[in-house]
Amino acid sequence: MAKIAVLDDNMINMIAAGEVIERPASVVKELLENSIDAGATKIVLRVEDGGRKLISVTDNGCGISEDDLPVAFLPHATSKVRTSDDLDGIVTMGFRGEALASIASVSQISIVSRTEDSIQANRLGIDCGDRDEIVPCSGDIGTTVEVRNLFYKLPARRKFLRTANTEMGHINEFFTRIALANKELDMMLIHNGRELQRLSPSQTIAQRVGQLFGPEICDGLIEAKSDEKSMRIFALIGKPAKARGNNKYQYIFLNNRYIRDRFISHAMKEAYRGLMEPNKYPVVFLFIEMDPSDMDVNVHPTKIEVRFHNSNMVHSQVLGVLREKLLSINLDVEIRLPGAVNLNDDPALSSEEETRRKRISDAMENFFKDHKPAGQSQQSFGFSGSHRPGSGQSFGVGKAASGSTSHYPTPPAQTQHYSEPENEQAPPAAGCRFLQVHNSYILAQTDEGFVIIDQHALHERIIYEKLCRNVREGKLESQRLLIPETLAVSDNEAEAIQENSDFIAKLGIELEPFGPDTMAIQSFPTMLAKANPVEFVREMVDKLSDKSPGIDAERLLHEVLDMAACKAAIKAGQPLSEGEMSQLFADKDAVVRASRCPHGRPTTIKFTLDELEKQFKRTGF
Repeated sequence: MAKIAVLDDNMINMIAAGEVIERPASVVKELLENSIDAGATKIVLRVEDGGRKLISVTDNGCGISEDDLPVAFLPHATSKVRTSDDLDGIVTMGFRGEALASIASVSQISIVSRTEDSIQANRLGIDCGDRDEIVPCSGDIGTTVEVRNLFYKLPARRKFLRTANTEMGHINEFFTRIALANKELDMMLIHNGRELQRLSPSQTIAQRVGQLFGPEICDGLIEAKSDEKSMRIFALIGKPAKARGNNKYQYIFLNNRYIRDRFISHAMKEAYRGLMEPNKYPVVFLFIEMDPSDMDVNVHPTKIEVRFHNSNMVHSQVLGVLREKLLSINLDVEIRLPGAVNLNDDPALSSEEETRRKRISDAMENFFKDHKPAGQSQQSFGFSGSHRPGSGQSFGVGKAASGSTSHYPTPPAQTQHYSEPENEQAPPAAGCRFLQVHNSYILAQTDEGFVIIDQHALHERIIYEKLCRNVREGKLESQRLLIPETLAVSDNEAEAIQENSDFIAKLGIELEPFGPDTMAIQSFPTMLAKANPVEFVREMVDKLSDKSPGIDAERLLHEVLDMAACKAAIKAGQPLSEGEMSQLFADKDAVVRASRCPHGRPTTIKFTLDELEKQFKRTGF
């Protein structure tokens, strides 16, 4: 008896469904994409029990004729491609012809469809591959597909479905992807008879993002655009302060198709390098349009992955437009304090009382506007002459650019110092324009309110920018050590030192062999005078020896200079004089990207006077 048998068509479809139909959300994706390809402008998605009981999609698309209706459920039956040439430049969402055949093999499905030139609709029902006769029925132009009892004849698959809430979460995610990629669609999502989403076709992308994700994600999103090399990019990006612990809020769309791509994801991460903590993920909604012939979408059954003809070009374009935008805006963190109750919104107030309180509120508002501190130009104080009491060295990084102005108050001509604390922070000296809190944070008044800076984070960014500038212009200034310091190195580390000798020299470090398995540090950068030479070189050699993929020359330089800036910067807990604090604020205005430290942490937090007035109930009276 023969052991090899040819499977029947329905069994083939059931097996194929395992690739296409993973869960109810997969059915939603396929049906929504079919509606889009049919030219629909309005789509209604109804779901019951997380899609396990019912998934219904109604659209106003072109519909399916009576003759095409039975053919549509055959394997690899499609209206979207005819010849192999059509695969070069696919513009439709679906094209494999697997969706309806796979869904019909693992569920009870009924379809009612009517074309524009037909006076009646037609209905076809299929129960796990068993077809009914096509019958005429009433119906609007378009198509309604109902999928019931998914996997009900496949208990091995059905038992792996999760709770209704979990499955509904996946359905909502696919609905969101389709909605973002097609903002011109009128869309509705209903679960168990309750309307969850109603999206208007008149919305902008930002408005749709706000409705789908809420104000926490939408507020403060920044637009970035480019149109170069036959590729158009539009992005809504969040400031680094909005970064999340996972990539849940990263959406990439290519020609209105949601995709995942490691090159693009890497470009988005790189755009925020140095502006965001390394273990965080930025909020990015990225929309790319390019010639379909420059990519291949036929590389994955669910069409979620693509292959680019020139992936490096796509990477550089995305990185460039996002990075340029981020570096052109102020990334200072602006604090929004918890909202105070606005008495003007109290419906119980009489119109006369409302008028009276509004008049008082306006008067108070004008008073505070008139009494805000006037802006003054910032003097530049060098650190070289300002020493912390008890310290034998300064932490100077150079003076601010000539002619630069600041939003911070001018410090007194006679610099003052905080005394060394004993058990608690000493009060600020009389006339002091800055307040150092716990010897770590500095508070200063501005025209709009006040700011608080992290002294270590800000100084770290200032030093990092100067290191970068000096390295670009040549090499760091170094000083020869009176007594060379030595460190032990392995053969691999010695080889790494040899391979990166030019890089090390550019940093102002001179290393020479000093006996077996030992290197001597002959010269060390003057800017890193506070750092321990052996510890610094040891960490640098560890990074040079790192053979991890993705550690290119630019990333390596960033990590080494980052490490150098961290070691040379003033530390949290270090008391500063008035002049030293003044210099920090002056240098903040003289460097770029001063809002974030090289690790991506914020250096500055803003508090506005308006927010404070709300908290102290100075508005609304």
